[in-house]
Amino acid sequence: MENLSFHVCVSILLASIVIVPTESLRPQNRPALFVFGDSLFDSGNNQYINGIKPTAPDYYPYGETFFKHPTGRVSDGRVVPDFIALFAKLPMLGPYLEPGEHNFTDGINFASAGSTVLGDLQPAMPINLHEQLNYFKNVEKWLKQKLGDVEAKKFLMRAVYLFSMGGNDYFRLYSMNPNATLSYQRHYSQMVIGNLTQVLEEIYAMGGRKIAFQNVGPLGCTPGAKPQNANLGGSCAEFPMALARRHNRMLLVVLKKLESQLPGFKYSIFDYYNALHDRIINPSKYGFKEGEAACCGIGTYRSSGCGGNNGTTKYELCSNPFEYVWFDSAHTTEGANWQLAKLLWGGSPKVTGPYNVKQLFEFL
Repeated sequence: MENLSFHVCVSILLASIVIVPTESLRPQNRPALFVFGDSLFDSGNNQYINGIKPTAPDYYPYGETFFKHPTGRVSDGRVVPDFIALFAKLPMLGPYLEPGEHNFTDGINFASAGSTVLGDLQPAMPINLHEQLNYFKNVEKWLKQKLGDVEAKKFLMRAVYLFSMGGNDYFRLYSMNPNATLSYQRHYSQMVIGNLTQVLEEIYAMGGRKIAFQNVGPLGCTPGAKPQNANLGGSCAEFPMALARRHNRMLLVVLKKLESQLPGFKYSIFDYYNALHDRIINPSKYGFKEGEAACCGIGTYRSSGCGGNNGTTKYELCSNPFEYVWFDSAHTTEGANWQLAKLLWGGSPKVTGPYNVKQLFEFL
């Protein structure tokens, strides 16, 4: 077991040491990567929202392993898009809202912790999916100014668009309306999928052809959700699990439909739900010692309270995050993120299909 955990750490370190040939830095030689999403993909956008007070990810121990300081990422280190950029020989994509001049020819990260597809649930903060789309439209304008309309359209057609959306919509449903009828659950899922489809169609109209999704994960198995089932021995909460499964089925149907209707549209779905669930229930199979409790937090399963923003918050912190699947109540460690990113990038069709992200990057 210790050897397997050591292998995970060493492999991640080696994956970080990549020499990128100078000629590959030219935008015509590789597609850009545009990231839309929630806290699973956020590289720090929420730090730069005007009027928002710092939150837990802005403080230690977030960022402790790779960056050695907090970056706004909700993990001890890198998140999945950081590794996808690495595998694609792109620079690490910073947050769109970070001050300073951006060169969007490599792409950018629009993701925002807490983001929802249904923006009316929390319109001001965080940055909902429709607002992320507006940011992308600003990038489109920038590209047209730099490249001209024709070349900008070609550039956007080559780019890959990576999504992790929907989990917070269902988290809000089961936390605010735990007795929702089956009819309402279905209606709610249809609203989420409908809004998501609208965004995809707009991206397609601007040139986007290659869409990659990480589907909604096992929401009822997070350290934050499991204490709700303490009377059942801490098993995963079934209501949020069922919501996630329904969403994932509907998402697949919609993407297949878009592929049949929109010329040149290609998609990838990573089965994040089952990949993460298997690591939770069989951690040793993947080199982890703990799959249920978080590395950082307080209470049963360390289900809350990681980080501190006022000097008074107390929490427990594990000595080696690479032994854990979870870093906090709902977010995975860098070690888990690296494994999941490898599946998203190069997984077989049973895990990531009909294409994996590597194949999307190869379609020019």
